[in-house]
Amino acid sequence: MAAIAYVNGRYRPLREASVNVEDRGFQFGDGIYEVLYVHNHRLADAELHLARMARSLGEISLHLTLSPAALLVIIREVLRRNRVSTGLVYMQITRGAARRDHPFPAVPVRPGIVITARTRPAPPTDIAAWAGAAITLPDERWARRDIKSTNLLPNVLARQKARLAGAYEAILYDAQGYVTEGAASNVWIVDAAGTLRTRPLGQEILPGCTRAAVLQMLHGTGIAFTQTPFTLEALRGAREIFLTSATSFVKPITRLDGVSIGNGHPGPAATELLARYLQHIEAP
Repeated sequence: MAAIAYVNGRYRPLREASVNVEDRGFQFGDGIYEVLYVHNHRLADAELHLARMARSLGEISLHLTLSPAALLVIIREVLRRNRVSTGLVYMQITRGAARRDHPFPAVPVRPGIVITARTRPAPPTDIAAWAGAAITLPDERWARRDIKSTNLLPNVLARQKARLAGAYEAILYDAQGYVTEGAASNVWIVDAAGTLRTRPLGQEILPGCTRAAVLQMLHGTGIAFTQTPFTLEALRGAREIFLTSATSFVKPITRLDGVSIGNGHPGPAATELLARYLQHIEAP
């Protein structure tokens, strides 16, 4: 069966789908995107993703007439047409097609909308096999990382360096030596004192939806946690490191820059939180 994409109001075979060459997303990266995980036909954290999408649109002054409910109808139709029950939905919204000029079009144009879906493996069941490695790199991205912008070249370059190093992720740090986030994930540590930490929200990091879901489920676990910045030194001396994202779920990092973290195996915090998150996305 040919893959089907939704592009600007039409469902088209992926090989035939196209956008205008003057679409501002293509010309300038003038747009935002979202990635949602679907498991057994259920969209994980859909409300969080749609709320973040609305926030990103507001931050770049891009008005979308489609309601969240209408977008969900389209997403589910894309999933149905592609026969995806467990996988990923990619949604991109741009300012639309207009004569190439940096300022917004003088007369607003119709936003460009692209939605695709593809099958992905079921969530991990073996946390030891799910664990990965990371490298550290200076954060060279733009200042508004809280907007889920399609401008991802620095992220692409960082992820490529990680791949060439045989690692899953590049963990980024700022000019002051504080960890910001991964190239495509939020970063957590259990510090040397045993406290779970992740950086607080701000313009320096993306407000991850999986991050938000994990924070909600931390209450009642007995795990001591705080949202405070931490340094590259603290990262390297952590008892545990793990990542969260729609595609990483809760992913332990057991090697950093070629050095084992803790005892080199997934720690108790990551193990418990992955189990809880998988229960969360399994819930009816």
